[in-house]
Amino acid sequence: MPEPRNLTYRDAVLDALFMEMRRDDTIIMLGEDIGVAGGVFKQTEGLIAEFGPERVIDTPISESGAFGIAVGAAMTGSRPVFEVMFGDFITLVMDQLVNQAAKVHYMSAGQIAVPLVLRTAVGIGANLGPQHSQSLHAWAAHIPGLKVVMPATPADAKGLMAAAIRDNNPVVFVEDRMLYNVRDMVPDGEYVVPIGRADVKRAGTDLSVIATSRMVQTALAAAELAAQEGISIEVVDPRSLVPLDIATIVSSVKKTSRAIVVDGGYRQYGITGEIAATIAEEAFDWLDAPVLRMGAENVPIPISKSLEPLVLPSPRQLAEAAAKLVRGI
Repeated sequence: MPEPRNLTYRDAVLDALFMEMRRDDTIIMLGEDIGVAGGVFKQTEGLIAEFGPERVIDTPISESGAFGIAVGAAMTGSRPVFEVMFGDFITLVMDQLVNQAAKVHYMSAGQIAVPLVLRTAVGIGANLGPQHSQSLHAWAAHIPGLKVVMPATPADAKGLMAAAIRDNNPVVFVEDRMLYNVRDMVPDGEYVVPIGRADVKRAGTDLSVIATSRMVQTALAAAELAAQEGISIEVVDPRSLVPLDIATIVSSVKKTSRAIVVDGGYRQYGITGEIAATIAEEAFDWLDAPVLRMGAENVPIPISKSLEPLVLPSPRQLAEAAAKLVRGI
């Protein structure tokens, strides 16, 4: 078996793209600046050199029209990976995504599939301002017919991209751009992580933190801080929002009897509320305290270097919230 390689998150996703495109010549990529430029974050670097402009297609600056082409291509035999440069710009493809890609399989009585991946980068950081920093994944998760995945580690990023490309349903693949330079060991060769299977990133006994994407790193750092105070935090990474691995989440909460849900998206009407409600429905009799939610503040993301870091929960804030929940303060 090949030895794992130390890769960045960005290169792990790119590794999956190379491997899948070599495996299946029906896979194409479309998006702005993904070809010659290699992606605004160099997340598609080298693909056009190997696969050519027929399979790595630079599109005009018209997300709606280009994504419509991707949906049509998926319906007629291709397996497109369509990149929306910033997650904020999914606003420009929502009609095609929500009213076409998500529904064609149902409206055709299963005769037509839409096997495509919408890949996009989200996340607060680097002072890119309110129109380039939002995490709007809850929008996609709200729509039946779409799958939504949010890998938090390089290995999961590679494995879930491979799974998303092979899936016969439209999959929204959400990458936090602030994770792009995070390094970890990644399995070499073919590697697939099943969509819909959560992962316990750290075992614990006093409290469960269910964290998505970059917030997994925040939760792990908070767990280290809490351990210094004698509090044992279990960190659960859903990896997929849709389908959601309710069994693993509930099993963790039944063990610890307390839970905090943390997400990089807005707290109001967001992912944290959905998961918290699910825990309350499925594990109420095991809870010793209310389920808490932590997410981005309900404000447009500031561009200010001093204000931007205040929008997301910090490891210290999460550790303090955990301490209060465990000790009943």
